Order: sequence, then structure tokens, then C-alpha cells
Amino acid sequence: MGLTLQTCATVAEARSALKTAGARYMGGGTLVVRAANEGDLTFSTVVRAVDPALSGVEVRDGRARIGASVTMSAILAHPELQVLAPAARAVGGPAVRNMATVGGNLFAHAPYGDFAAALLALDAVVSTEEGELPLDAFFERRDRLEGTAIVTSVAFTLPSPESFRFLKVSRVHPKGAAVLTIAADLREEAGVIASARIALGAMAAHPVRARAAEAALAGRPRTREGVADALAVALEGTDPPTDAIASAWYRREVLPVHLGRLLLS
Repeated sequence: MGLTLQTCATVAEARSALKTAGARYMGGGTLVVRAANEGDLTFSTVVRAVDPALSGVEVRDGRARIGASVTMSAILAHPELQVLAPAARAVGGPAVRNMATVGGNLFAHAPYGDFAAALLALDAVVSTEEGELPLDAFFERRDRLEGTAIVTSVAFTLPSPESFRFLKVSRVHPKGAAVLTIAADLREEAGVIASARIALGAMAAHPVRARAAEAALAGRPRTREGVADALAVALEGTDPPTDAIASAWYRREVLPVHLGRLLLS
């Protein structure tokens, strides 16, 4: 069965087109094209929008808003988004980064979605036709929204290069799928951690916050002794998959090791 491609000038037109039976929205194409190549017969029409607003980037007063169609390559090239360069560079190779979009990465299931983990650590807000949602709330609804919802942008407060940390553990370098991904934003004051946000990728169906570890870090020095309690509870709230990349057991075993290295780096 062939696929029909429908290109819409505006997001409103694309939303209308998605009401047709068998229609699925496409951002950069890394997810939808792969699904089609693998024989997914749940859709027959691919809808995309070329609205310029979807490709815009605005950085003002320390806060960034990135259009859903902005690619990983565009993130890497933007001078005011270099703090996110490690997360963007973790998404595939150059050809994939030229296609993969910020909005599309939010729908990538484990072991993919590396950039989404970084956004979760930054407490990003997602804009869709239903309004604005915190990213963790968006993930809880993602299965219902997938293929039919249009993400228009994500917004977040830019972290400092000193506070933001990102790590992707992969068996194949430089562009393999993740064994696990960790993103953290740590704010320190007077020699102790004043606040911490930690997001884990490939440790559940979608990126999740390590809230128990975050709480255990508050008020503690960033030393081996200071982070020990956080590492002991790092697995709380996770449900890692077993796939061709790694088993759930292996992911549980190595998470505290890599999280400790990241926190102390």
C-alpha cells in the first residue's frame, strides 16, 4: 500500500488534515519513515506542516523557545544554544541530525529520545493544540497524542554551562542507541547543592525524572559521600526495558555508576 504525503502551509491546516482516517503527522521523518519502512499499516497519509513559526528559535532574558521543526543540526549551529550541543550531538549521525527535530524527539520511544531527556532535566514546557504542558505531564499523555498531536514548540530556562551535565552511554559510537541517557541541572550555593533536576533516558518507555535522587542531593556537598544517598535511590521510579541494546538488569546495574560519574564530573 502506497503512502500519500500532504503538505500544509499552516499548523491549523495540518490539524484539520489529521482528522482524516489513517493520517499521521510527520516532523523530520526519522520516526514515521522508519515505521513505514518496517511495514506499519496503521496510517496511509503522512501530514506535514511547513509553517515558518515551527522552525523559529527565540532566546530572551535567559529563556529559550524552540520551534518543533528545529533540527538537531540547527541546535548545534545556534550560538545561544551551545549548552544543549552535547544532547543534540547524541542524536544519530549527521544525516539523522539534519532530519531529526525537537518535536519529533519527544515522541521517540526508548532507547531513543536523548534530546528529550535533556529537555526534561530543564523542566521544559511543551506547546500543543491542547495548550501548554510540563514535559513530564506530556510524557504521561504521549501514547494518546502520538501521531495525531502537533507539538509547536518547547520552552525552558537556559542553564549555565557549569550547572548542566549530559551523558549518553552507548555500545556503538558515535551514533548508537542508548544503553541509558542522563541529563542533570545542578545549582550549587555555598559549597552544597541548592537544587537538582535529573532526567533519565532509556530507563522507562519515556524519559523520567529521578525525583528521589534529586531530593537526596538537596543541601549536600558534591562529593562522593555527599551523593551516596542519591545513588542508592536512583532507580526509584524507573522501569528499564530489555531490548537488543541492553537488558533491564544491566541498565539497573550501571545507572548508579554512570550517575555518580556525572554528578562528580
